[in-house]
Amino acid sequence: MKIDHSQPLEYSTGQNNLNIFGFWIFLGAEIMLFATLFTTFFTLEHRTGNGPTGAEIFEITPVLIETILLLTSSFVIGLGIHAMRLGNKKAMITFFSITLLLGLGFLGFEIFEFVHYVHIGAGLQTSAFTASLLTTLGTHGAHVTFGLFWGLSIILQVKKRGLTPETANKSFIFSLYWHFLDVVWIFIFSFIYLKGMM
Repeated sequence: MKIDHSQPLEYSTGQNNLNIFGFWIFLGAEIMLFATLFTTFFTLEHRTGNGPTGAEIFEITPVLIETILLLTSSFVIGLGIHAMRLGNKKAMITFFSITLLLGLGFLGFEIFEFVHYVHIGAGLQTSAFTASLLTTLGTHGAHVTFGLFWGLSIILQVKKRGLTPETANKSFIFSLYWHFLDVVWIFIFSFIYLKGMM
């Protein structure tokens, strides 16, 4: 395996470059998935039947907390990648751990929000609006849950093997995934929550 020392560690081999390129293709498929969910939601958002509307169920405080947690986690994982590029394993692991804790906090608020919706009668079978809402939010939440397990496995690998071209590549790809979830949430926050509250 030929290592190019003029490149950041995550790009330092031909295989690493292929892995990153392949992951960008995967993210393209993920964009299509969420675009389909958003399109479905926008088609059905006014089909509330006898159920509540977004203006009736959305509350700004928990949504703002979720947004702050996820935006902060995206910033912190950027610090983790910066630490990785400097060769600072301890700082990188610390920043990745903080990222996952923030993600766990986000997930906790989202689960609380789901329970609240179901408690007030806004479940999957209430209306087309609530079904598309909960499906979109749930798909994002499932991605965050998967990310928590993936991020934990990255931390354990870096602890065990150190910063190698392989672990750096995996860490960088995970950071792309986490940033992607953050971008999707910005769309959810802006076009589902804020628009629904108006």
